[in-house]
Amino acid sequence: MMGHMDLEALALTLRLALVTTALLLFLAVPLAAWIVFTRSRLRPLIEALTTLPLLLPPTVLGFYLLVLLGPRMAFGRAWIALTGHPLAFSFAGLVVGSVIYSLPFAVQPLVAGFAGIDTALLDQARLLGASRLRLLGRVLLPLSARSVLTAVVLCFMHTVGEFGVVLMIGGNIPGATRTLSILIYDQVQDFAYGQANRTALLLVVISLAALVLLYSQRRSKLGEARRA
Repeated sequence: MMGHMDLEALALTLRLALVTTALLLFLAVPLAAWIVFTRSRLRPLIEALTTLPLLLPPTVLGFYLLVLLGPRMAFGRAWIALTGHPLAFSFAGLVVGSVIYSLPFAVQPLVAGFAGIDTALLDQARLLGASRLRLLGRVLLPLSARSVLTAVVLCFMHTVGEFGVVLMIGGNIPGATRTLSILIYDQVQDFAYGQANRTALLLVVISLAALVLLYSQRRSKLGEARRA
């Protein structure tokens, strides 16, 4: 049976993953479209910045985010002035860190999906007077449905499994910033290996279920393509 701490950490982890994934889709869809279709000289720099969280150690990213969100920096002071409490060591701070840390897992599948669309279809839509927003909603996203699903699953599961960044930014506050991955760390530190095993198995089951969903969708799409 799951204990109170497990349920509390599970609820917080799923909430963080859902909020992060929703925000990432909102940010990554227009960003990926810009990367694919722009002719700007800034494109290599923007691509590098969106990929950087893949290469940086989580502790390095977490440290700089902690500094940025703290009261010594303008952004941190502005947040405190608006809300009355610091962004670091809060759920909102976890969301900011998670969005930045998982950004490549949203942008890269979408870039691959958008880049694979026949440009003739886009040209036809433009000739028919489609605006950029309509082009995105009626052409790019429907034709890149598998890439969107991949981005959703990867962002969700990457957030569920985060450790270093959430620990640096959020600390280890029960009910506020203690996620499942941090709970496992605490249980191992306390030599509660039975509890740690149970919590770890929960993460394995969630991850496996998400991957089965992803690959089953890919297989069904492949079957449809072959029948066509």
